[in-house]
Amino acid sequence: MITGLWPRSTQFNRMTMVVITVLALMQSLPGEALPETKEPDPVPMVTIPAGEFLMGNPEGKGRDDERPQRSVYLDEFAIDQVEVTNERYMAFVKSIGHRAPPNPYGTGSLQSIKGIEQLPVVQTTWYDAKAYCSWAKKRLPTEAEWEKAARGTDGRLYPWGNEPPTAKRANFDREWEDEKTLHAVGSLPDGDSPYGVKDMTGNVREWVSDWYDAEYYQHAPNRNPQGPDKKGVVRSIRGGSWHSPASDITASARGRGGFALQTHGTGFRCVRGLEAATRQK
Repeated sequence: MITGLWPRSTQFNRMTMVVITVLALMQSLPGEALPETKEPDPVPMVTIPAGEFLMGNPEGKGRDDERPQRSVYLDEFAIDQVEVTNERYMAFVKSIGHRAPPNPYGTGSLQSIKGIEQLPVVQTTWYDAKAYCSWAKKRLPTEAEWEKAARGTDGRLYPWGNEPPTAKRANFDREWEDEKTLHAVGSLPDGDSPYGVKDMTGNVREWVSDWYDAEYYQHAPNRNPQGPDKKGVVRSIRGGSWHSPASDITASARGRGGFALQTHGTGFRCVRGLEAATRQK
């Protein structure tokens, strides 16, 4: 039996060819690609379980802005295991056209990262760090999240315990020697935190999301603190750097810097979680 002008077998073959042709055209059309599912920043992340930890220092220890010590509850979150590297940051720069940071080893902006791919990126402002984390579908950690990831729940002085820092545990108390100053991320496993987070003291100081307030601990909430409400020009920085003395690389030590601060010793890492509770300040 004939239907129309072609036998059914011929009609089926022609219809199949039409479908294949349409699919091929759809794949070749610009701007019609399927949504990208690949992670923009596929770095290992460490899950920090929900629960309480000791934040700050008791009387007689640390600085005034680290007191009083208190028990703080945090919801579960995940944090980058290592600091953001030059390689990861330049992928972000190329992806969205963000400006490159100044070259800490020469003049102008950072262009070539040959030989320094796994060193932590430095000379990034707070805005740069925030933009990177947003691109990576993450955010900057709060001070409380950063501190719990660094010291665990028992109030220890350093990520590894209460013993003094050594060159095998942290990159600190040094002078600038160009590419020899910073360590490749994750290269000092003896300094890991109880959760296995790396380089939380020394190497580079790390931007966090909170505004800095020297008296914040005196009235801060004990559940998922997000930092002070007041706005200004100074944000908190944690962890100390390659240039910091031992007293400045404790897990509770608090630093601060203006939005546009760019130094050879300041970098960052990102977290994911607490999205419903986190306020964009």
